[in-house]
Amino acid sequence: MITKSELLQHWLGHRKLTRKTIEKFPEKDLFEFSVGGMRPFSSLIKELLSINVPGLKEMVTRETAPFSHDLPLNSKEEILTKWDEDTPKIVEYFNQISEDQLHETIKLFGQYEFSIISHLLYFIDNEIHHRGQGFVYLRALGIEPPFFWDRY
Repeated sequence: MITKSELLQHWLGHRKLTRKTIEKFPEKDLFEFSVGGMRPFSSLIKELLSINVPGLKEMVTRETAPFSHDLPLNSKEEILTKWDEDTPKIVEYFNQISEDQLHETIKLFGQYEFSIISHLLYFIDNEIHHRGQGFVYLRALGIEPPFFWDRY
């Protein structure tokens, strides 16, 4: 129904849209603004950065490392730089996973045991979920978020 390559392009499109969302935030609000007790958008993005490349690397190398999203990123510029540095790493690791491996079970970060395809779909779903929170924050700040379909 969808090829592995198409899945990667779909994910990369979501990453482009999430990057556009990060760019819309004023610096202070990226790190401090929240609604209803949710974490600031910077914290949500740090979570994504802590999962995607480390998770893919673990899928490829099978070397387990504990999960930690305590990244020392303290400015919008640092977050965007890390986001941009991670995109080619995602492509590199993703392309090292064969289609035959997609249904293998792996326990990521030593605690989350699912098939590789399930983990990959979670990575994408989690990004969409957190970006949606970012859209709510932007609207609450009176800022128009990017169009949700603009992934190119």
